[in-house]
Amino acid sequence: MKHKLKLCLQLFLTFMKIGVVTFGGGYAMIPIIENEISVKKGWINGDDLLEVVAISETTPGPIAICAATFIGYRIGGVFGAFCATFGVVLPSFLIIFIISLFLRKFEELEVIKYAFFGIRAGVLALLVKAVISMFKKCPKNIVAYGIMALSFAAVAFFSANVIIVILSAALIGIAATLIARKAGKKL
Repeated sequence: MKHKLKLCLQLFLTFMKIGVVTFGGGYAMIPIIENEISVKKGWINGDDLLEVVAISETTPGPIAICAATFIGYRIGGVFGAFCATFGVVLPSFLIIFIISLFLRKFEELEVIKYAFFGIRAGVLALLVKAVISMFKKCPKNIVAYGIMALSFAAVAFFSANVIIVILSAALIGIAATLIARKAGKKL
């Protein structure tokens, strides 16, 4: 029991450190998670980390929180998952909380308006980078391009429910793969 508590404390502190030093969102955390969890601590290997990232990308919620939860669970069970998740979330929560205490007083200042202009531009750049990164990992075939185009159109032009779009895309992907296999082809 004492070993489990020590391990969970290490999970909490490690993920809190990751949460403090990482800027740029969840995808920016992946290399830091790899360095801290795989390289320094040796808790999981590179293949397991890739599996965790793949699962985290497909589950609802921010990728860093999902990754922390899955890694924490693999290493320390349910309590490990809680500690890792709490550790990675706590720094952001505290920073946002502190900013919110002072934002109302300063939001009308020109420098703050310019800062938020810069932040929005930076976030947009990170989103574009994430889209490009995900596109590179996507299969390069007519079915994948069709699913992307239909999904984009459904959400952008028809305000379709994102969950329904994702589930529909998954079903279309499964159906297309099964049809291709039956015809002896590969997508």
